[in-house]
Amino acid sequence: MGLDAARPRARRSLMLRCGRIAYTNDLPIYVAFDAGAIAYPGSLHADVPARLNAMLLAGELDLSPISAFEWAKHAGKLVLLPDLCIGARDDVVSVVLVSATPPALLDGAMVYVTGESASGRNLLRVILERRYSVRPNYAVEAHPLERARDGEPTLLIGDSAIDAIETVPAGNVYDLGKLWHEWTGEQTVFAVWAATRAAYERDPEGIRACLHALTDACTWSRSHMDVVVAAAQRAIARPPGFYETYYGKLNFTFHSAAQNGLAAFCRELHAIGAIDAVPSPLPEVIGVLTR
Repeated sequence: MGLDAARPRARRSLMLRCGRIAYTNDLPIYVAFDAGAIAYPGSLHADVPARLNAMLLAGELDLSPISAFEWAKHAGKLVLLPDLCIGARDDVVSVVLVSATPPALLDGAMVYVTGESASGRNLLRVILERRYSVRPNYAVEAHPLERARDGEPTLLIGDSAIDAIETVPAGNVYDLGKLWHEWTGEQTVFAVWAATRAAYERDPEGIRACLHALTDACTWSRSHMDVVVAAAQRAIARPPGFYETYYGKLNFTFHSAAQNGLAAFCRELHAIGAIDAVPSPLPEVIGVLTR
């Protein structure tokens, strides 16, 4: 029985605190709120994924996108929400390893990683250790783009990853979504939406209202992609046509293929000892898009 059926309805809280990823890749979900096309029934707090993860787990946010790895690690403390995710069917573009040395030859090498994404770091570990059977050393780098431009093996995510693609030799860029899909045949899921159990138990209707708004905003963006692209260009200008292609590669729907990809990722995380148990990838709340 899902939580929606099991929990009594509670009074709506005045304002749920909600996270928002501070990269251009989130704009197809949030730009409708920025444009005033849809009202969001909560407060939105933008930050990098690692900070949103920490805030949600500390109870400083009520619901938020959270790195797939951090959700898998703390699934018992969170309510997995339906309908939305951030991932890709194949190439993801904004999660890349930049390295003059091929991944299969990185055993024992120093690899610099951004501290902004737990999913990206652990997907890199999975690919290197499980696909290529190599174990490099890792160091968190505050300025990963500079390392990448110097030719050192570096993991980049978000807009910095796109900057690297535009400025380093193409043969030195390895898209982690592509490497994962080639190996497993599955989609990638880098982030899911989750609520704290305390927030859901206190205000299930409020959580669902926020979820409705998010899914409505995502649907709105599909028919207003020109507005999304214009917002992205205002944030960080890219060559003409870049954002149309980029957003076309991303997947924002937490459908069965994405759930299968998340399940495969969790199994691989468990295989490398990154999580203690493999959680179910099935949302605990009845979906909005399937109603």
